[in-house]
Amino acid sequence: MDNEHQKLQSAMTSLLLSATIFFTSPLASQARLEGVNNPKLLPDGPQSENLVIDVAGYLTPREVKRLQTRVENLERDTGMKLRILAQAYPQTPGLAIKDYWGVDDDTVVFVADPGLGNILNFSIGANVDLEVPPNFWTKLANKYGTKFYWADKGEEASIVAAVDAIEFCLNEPSGRAKCTTVLDVDKGIKEDMKREAKTNSGGFNLKLPF
Repeated sequence: MDNEHQKLQSAMTSLLLSATIFFTSPLASQARLEGVNNPKLLPDGPQSENLVIDVAGYLTPREVKRLQTRVENLERDTGMKLRILAQAYPQTPGLAIKDYWGVDDDTVVFVADPGLGNILNFSIGANVDLEVPPNFWTKLANKYGTKFYWADKGEEASIVAAVDAIEFCLNEPSGRAKCTTVLDVDKGIKEDMKREAKTNSGGFNLKLPF
């Protein structure tokens, strides 16, 4: 890893420890956010039933349930753990989510917060990083996370589009071509293409600090 990448990794890790998760672009290393650790904002009930947490009201209750099912199925099919937190900083559980969700090397923590500049922000576990090229997360944020996109289509549409793209990416076959492009959900995709990716399947190079 070159020195520039190491500096970026160090800056990003400091951000995660101090406040929320903000990992979509090199601009994130310039952010300085006050630390938040508020477990009171975590939902009641077992964490296995709360893999999608919306403390900002971007998602309808129906969409939260649909995303919960999709996250469960993705983990079953690929072993990768996608966890979604929709927030409006500083209204966020912040660092409290790491223990609540048991974040590990197989986890992608997706924080949706338009107040951070780009609504799509990610923390990538080490094992996921081995499967998915780091620039996938940047491409994803640039495609569906810009203010132009979510202001036009809504925060929910941006979040769902990102999940569509992540799901498709993680179900692609392992290899150099995996996740090299971001699914264009606005043009749509045939269900048989999704099934084919599953049949063939066997942001950054950031190591989570917990």
